[in-house]
Amino acid sequence: MLKQTFTTPFAFILALLLVAPVSPAAGASNQVQKGEMAGYLLVPNERVPDTYNAGFSMYVAAWPLLDQYPGQRFQTGLFGTWMFARKEPAPPIKLYSDIEGGLGWWRDTEYATETPKFIMGGVAPNFSEWANGPGAGKGRDWAQPKGKYGVAQLSPWLLWPPDGLNLKQGTCGELFGYGYLPLPLTPVKTTTAGKDIPTGDQSWTLFLNTGNFKGPVAFFTPYFWSAGAVAEPRFSGMLLDSRPSDPNRALQMETQHIPSIQAVDATGETYARVAPTFFPCGTNGESRLVHHITSYNKTALWDAVKAWFEGGAEASGAIRPEGAVLHRFTGNGGATWRIYPDGTPKEEKTPVAWSSFATPMAADPNTFGYRWDPEFVTQTDSKPGPLVKLPEYFRLVKSGEKPQWVPIRAEEIPAETGLTKARFDRPERRPKAYVTPEEAASCWKKPVPKAGPFQAHPGDGSVVTYYWYRFADQPAMLNADMTDQEREALQARVEKLHRNWKKDRDYLAPPAFGKLAELDPALIVTPPPGLEIGYVPIVTRQAAKE
Repeated sequence: MLKQTFTTPFAFILALLLVAPVSPAAGASNQVQKGEMAGYLLVPNERVPDTYNAGFSMYVAAWPLLDQYPGQRFQTGLFGTWMFARKEPAPPIKLYSDIEGGLGWWRDTEYATETPKFIMGGVAPNFSEWANGPGAGKGRDWAQPKGKYGVAQLSPWLLWPPDGLNLKQGTCGELFGYGYLPLPLTPVKTTTAGKDIPTGDQSWTLFLNTGNFKGPVAFFTPYFWSAGAVAEPRFSGMLLDSRPSDPNRALQMETQHIPSIQAVDATGETYARVAPTFFPCGTNGESRLVHHITSYNKTALWDAVKAWFEGGAEASGAIRPEGAVLHRFTGNGGATWRIYPDGTPKEEKTPVAWSSFATPMAADPNTFGYRWDPEFVTQTDSKPGPLVKLPEYFRLVKSGEKPQWVPIRAEEIPAETGLTKARFDRPERRPKAYVTPEEAASCWKKPVPKAGPFQAHPGDGSVVTYYWYRFADQPAMLNADMTDQEREALQARVEKLHRNWKKDRDYLAPPAFGKLAELDPALIVTPPPGLEIGYVPIVTRQAAKE
C-alpha cells in the first residue's frame, strides 16, 4: 500500500505537491482541467483467531501501473496492508501507529521509474516520525532524524537505498513475497532514554522471498516505538515494541494520484481521460494479484529463536507451518476510485464505474484477483510483459443523485474536447541527492566504518555509495538507546544469524504458483574478506549519475 499503499494513510503526508505535466491538444475548443484518479481497491478476507498475533506475510503482484512515470505528484501503492498493535486494552488517548509500507511510488521518490520500489513504512505515534528503511525516514533534515535511525540493517548481503528498495527493472506481474515477524534480539528494558518507561523485546523484522534474495533484511528497533511513549507516557505498553499484532488487517490498494484531465463538449457533456493504467493479466483475462495472506503466532519462529539464543538447538529460520494460518478470500471486493479536477471538495468527487469492467474474484480460496470485461479493457503481450490496459476514457453519467464515470471508447470522445490528443509526459527533473551526515564526530564516521566506500548502480539511474560497518556500530544501533554492553550482546546474536541464516533458502513458505519477482541485482552484495560475519552494508549517499 502506500504506506504501501501506499502502499500508505501516512504516505500522503509526504507530498511535495508537484503537478504532473499534461500537454493539451493544439486548437482544443474547451479548457482542459487537470485532475486525478484516486481511491482504494478493497479486498475482503476472512478473519482468523486473535491468537495469531506475531506478524504476517503475503505475496503481491509487482508491476508497472502506468506506462510512463508522470512526475512526483504520482503516488500510489500496489496491494498491501496495515499492521497495528492489538488495542486491548484500548489506548487512553488517540493513537495511530503501525507498519504499512509495501510496493509503490511516493511523492518523495527521487529516482522513480515505471518499476515499483518497496518501503518498510513504520509509523510512530500519530505520524510524529516514520521509518521507511535503514537511513530513510520523515524528511531530509538530519538535525531532526524523525525515524531515519528507526530501522537497523540486519542482512550482510543486501543494500537498502534510502529512496526505497529497488526491484529488477521490467518486473511485470511476478509475485513479491514479504512479511514481518518479531525476533527476540534484545531483552525487555525497564527504563527508556532515562525515563521510567519500559521498552519491549520485539524487533519486528522484514522477511523477503524473491527470486534472488530470501530471508531477513532489516528490523525496526524497539526504541523506534517506545520513544513515542517517552514523549507521551500514556502510550506506554501500547506500541509494537511490546504489544502483539492484530492479525485481522485491512488489505487494499491505496491510490492517491493517477493523472487525469477532463473537458466539456458543446452540448454540455463532460468527458475525462486518465493516464494509461495497467494491471498484469493472464491469457484467460484474469489477474492474480494477492496470494497466501498468512498470520503467525509465536510458535512459527519466535519460540525456536528465543530458545536458540538462550543456549538451545539452532533455529533454522524457516517459519513453522503449525504456527501459521491462511486468510481465505471471499471472492468479493469493492472500489472507491474517483476522477475529479484539482480542488474538488470531497463530497463532489465522482466515482468510477469500476464494476462495469472489473469483477473481483477468488481464483482459489487463498488467491485474490480480477476478471476483466474484454469490451472495455485491452490485453497486450508487449514488453515488459502481459498486461491489461484499463479504460482510459470516461463520460460523466448523471443518473439520479449519484453520477458516475462510465468507460467509453476513444472514438466516442468529441474531438472538440481535445482529450484524445493530449499527452501525459514524463517531466524533466534533476533528482536530489540523499546525503547522510559527514561530520567527523557524527555516528556515521565514529566508530570508523570497517571498509569502503563502495558503489552500486541500480537500474533507477542513481549511484549508491555504501560502507561496511560492524553491526553493533551502525548508526541505527548507536541511536537505539542501548548501552555498549547491550549492543555487544546483540552483536553476538546477529553473528549467529549471519553464520546460519543464508540468503538462498526458504524462510517464508513459497507460493503455490507463479514466478517470484527479483530485486535489482546491483543491490545484492558480497561482504569483503574478513567481514562475512557480524558486518552489514550501510548506504551513506544516493545521487544521480554524473
